Amino acid sequence: MSEDRTLSSRKVLITGGAGGLGLPTVLALLKNGATVIVLDRDSAKIEELKSAANGLPGNLIIESVDLSNSDELKDVLLKVQSEIGGIDTLINNAAIYPSKPFEEYSLEEYQLIQRINVESAVICAQSVLPAMKENRFGRIVNISSITFSGGWENLSPYVASKGALIGLARTWAREFGAFGITVNCVAPGAFPTDAEKIHPDIEGYTKRIYDHQAIKRRGNPSDIVNVINFFISQDSGFVTGQTLNVDGGWVMN
Repeated sequence: MSEDRTLSSRKVLITGGAGGLGLPTVLALLKNGATVIVLDRDSAKIEELKSAANGLPGNLIIESVDLSNSDELKDVLLKVQSEIGGIDTLINNAAIYPSKPFEEYSLEEYQLIQRINVESAVICAQSVLPAMKENRFGRIVNISSITFSGGWENLSPYVASKGALIGLARTWAREFGAFGITVNCVAPGAFPTDAEKIHPDIEGYTKRIYDHQAIKRRGNPSDIVNVINFFISQDSGFVTGQTLNVDGGWVMN
């Protein structure tokens, strides 16, 4: 595939692209001319995304889908690809993050978190892989979390799901590399999104962030977007199976 720094020829699938760090990522991709397929089902956030994307040069396609319903997800992926052709870039971003002590989670709650956070990523990867292999080019980015590095309580199913995405990225990178497909993870730190609402003491939580980070400021959406842009670009063609913490120096490996 020839170099295209504007992304005008790229078809990017992103789950959970209407909110949190997904929205600024989608807007950045559209600004660079990409066709972006967003899978989400939050109607209010979808309307916000549509408004923010108005006038941008890329092509925005939004599909409302329940990522916990594997049959519905497979049907949507089949429909989209039959309409626009194969997808060359996948960003597995969607996640839910309920917070409570481990013993209070039912098995059904645990399984729901894995279906949305992990199994939807597996289904998306299996769906887009044939075209990537045929074109001998592809970029897959899993959005993990620095919570996998430890130090967070009451998030056991979420942390397990984020660890699974790292493991999958490594195995996919090994399997898909011969076809020109790279697979990497981005692990965001504490960014100011709706996810922070799970913390009952926001002031104390903010102090904890500054105490742990080497860089004494909150993260900006551009901090994540710039890393994602690198991982999906031609420039990262020799980087695969890696996890990059974008957290102001909270976790250092």
